This record gives sequence, structure tokens and C-alpha cells, in this order.
Amino acid sequence: MSRLVQIPKPYKPLFKPKRYKVYYGGRGAGKSWSFALCLLIIASKKRTRILCTREIQSSMKDSVHKLLTNCIDMLGLDKFYRITREGVYGVNGSEFIFHGIRHDPMQIKSLEGVDICWVEEAQKISNESWDILIPTIRKKGSEIWISFNPNLESDPTFERFVKANRPDTNIRKINYDENPFFSEELRAELEYLRRVNYDEYLHIWEGDCKTFSVSQIFRNKFIIEDFEAPPETVFYYGLDWGFSQDPTVILRCWVRDSDLYIDYDAGGRQIELDNTYRLIDTIPEAKGHIIRADSARPESISFLKRQGYRMESVHKWGGSVEDGVEFIRSFGIVHIHTRCMETAGEFVKYSYKTDRVTGDVLPTIIDNHNHYIDALRYALQPMIKQKGKPRIARVIGA
Repeated sequence: MSRLVQIPKPYKPLFKPKRYKVYYGGRGAGKSWSFALCLLIIASKKRTRILCTREIQSSMKDSVHKLLTNCIDMLGLDKFYRITREGVYGVNGSEFIFHGIRHDPMQIKSLEGVDICWVEEAQKISNESWDILIPTIRKKGSEIWISFNPNLESDPTFERFVKANRPDTNIRKINYDENPFFSEELRAELEYLRRVNYDEYLHIWEGDCKTFSVSQIFRNKFIIEDFEAPPETVFYYGLDWGFSQDPTVILRCWVRDSDLYIDYDAGGRQIELDNTYRLIDTIPEAKGHIIRADSARPESISFLKRQGYRMESVHKWGGSVEDGVEFIRSFGIVHIHTRCMETAGEFVKYSYKTDRVTGDVLPTIIDNHNHYIDALRYALQPMIKQKGKPRIARVIGA
């Protein structure tokens, strides 16, 4: 005999058709329980094939199989559903199947007739896995349900669904304060963390993306403040060309003692070459100094030279990006002026890749959020050591 179970109000839209249903936020919001209850109710009323998946599922213990079993008992549907080690089956032909995307890509691709796909812990799903999964869920009227606690804004799931804000997507951020069943034990944990580490509280319980991460390349290496260049400072200028939607950017920096200072930057998208000089001229004294630029555009460098700008093409080598990053990190601190918020934003977001299973930081730099940082590397290029070759002596401003 089925029992009456209350579904929290924020989850009622799960019963209305939509291609993508995305619920994200902090812990204690009841996302997994509510998804499981709603799916079991839907499958009990109509024959439904449901795929339950995640990035890695090495065994059924990694799946939502146990959660569904508990919810079946809660709903009093133990006579309607037959539970095996491999799946959950309804007497009306409904079925729940379980696969990990990364370990079972061919099985995922071969699946047919899936009505609803539930992607649990979706913050760990890679772009490659989404590219496998989405075309597989192709039955007319099929849906993809996505539940996760966000990690970084740059994570593929957050960028693909939350930031994109697609019209075929129902997006809902939900936290503990909308869960009528939130326990006092969890509330005590929440209140403790709010007192001792507010930033971590915002991430864990309020569902905010992390601003800082162990993968952040310049973590604890920069500050944002107002400052002025001392008299007779030696300035360095770097320029990174824009391609397609990438911006063309220029910045000015200088070195004093063991610190690096960035005091002006400017950038714009889809800037015609004829107008590049307008961007350069927003940076004080740029026309009178050498501007080092990406060597990928020699014709652009030649054009600006004809306009009277002292342009130089940077020398690149295998590993030049890593060497440049290592050199920037070798400064005691990087001072970023408050007027250079685009540069500051990249210093926050520029990151190493992380292993999605273990969370380990990998030695590979993500090629993103780096236009102003590339311009900075170009500006400093004569001082950057190429592995195996001596570094040109660092020039120190007055």
C-alpha cells in the first residue's frame, strides 16, 4: 500500500515537461531524495525507462541504487517495484538502470529508449562525458535531470547549463532553508561552520561556487590595491591579439625590489587592426616604449610599426607558458591596481587542471582566463628564463 509523502514545493516543477531540469546548491537541500521520490512516483504511474548515471561508477555502491531502495520503502511501493543488484523494475514495465559515463561510454552510447536520465553529482561531469551522454538521450520528449553541489564556475556543468541559461532548461538554485525536513543535527554543523569559516560556509551550505581553489595558479600571490609608480620607473608593455571572441588586450607593468606591479590594462573584442592604436593609446606612455606582442600575428606587428609604435615579437619555445607562469610566481607578491579588474579577474580564475575523481591538482595549465596574463608574460619575456638557458638579468625600477 502506497503512503502519502510530501514533496518539497521547489521540486514540484519536476513533474512538468522540460528537456533539462537543473537543481544545484548547497548541502541539506534534499536534492537527491526529492529527485529519487519524484522519479519513483512518475515511473509508478507510467512505464518509464530511467538511466541513473554519474561520471564514475565503479560499482553499484557508487550509484543511487541504495537511495532509490530507501525511497521505495518510504513510499510503500515495495510490492510495485522489484529490486535486484543490477536495477529496479516496476510491475508496469518501468525500469531504473545504472551506468557510469567514463567507465561505460560504449554502453551509454548504445542505450535506446531512455525517457529520463538522472545525472547525479553532476559537478564532476566532463565536457567529453556530456558530449557522449546528451546525444544518447534522444527519444522524443526525453528529459535530463541534473543535480549537483557546485564547485567552480569554470566546471563544465556549471558553464553548460547554469551560466548558459538555455530556454529549454529549468534552473533552480536550492539550499537547506527550502527543505522542510532539514535536521537540527545538520543545522548545528551549519552554524558552527558559519562562525569559524564563513567563506567555506557559503560554498558548502549556500551553494556558492568557490572563488579560491588549491588549483588556482596565483593563489595567495597577488593583492588588489591603489598605488603610484615611483619616479624614473622602468615600464614594460605586453599585448595579446584577439581571435574571434577573444579580446585584444594590453597592459603595463613594472618591477620594484622583489615585487611585480600592474598599473594599467585595456582590452576589447573584435577590434579591427586599424583601431588597435586607440586601445594602445589608453595606456600611458605606451607609444614611447617597446610593446612586446604575440608572434602569431607578424602582419599586425608590422602594421603598428608603420604607425610609429615600437613593436617587438616575443620569442616562444616549448614550455614558454609554464616558464612564464613560474617567473611571475617567483615574485614576492603581484600588486594589481584597482583600475585593472580584468587582470585581477584572470588572476583569480587562472588554474591548473584537477583530477575529477581524486581532486588532485595536475601539472597542466587550463588554457582559459589568460589573455591579460599572456600579455603580462610577453611584457616580461626578456626576463623569463628558458629552461636550460641563462635568464637575462632582471631590471629593477628605481
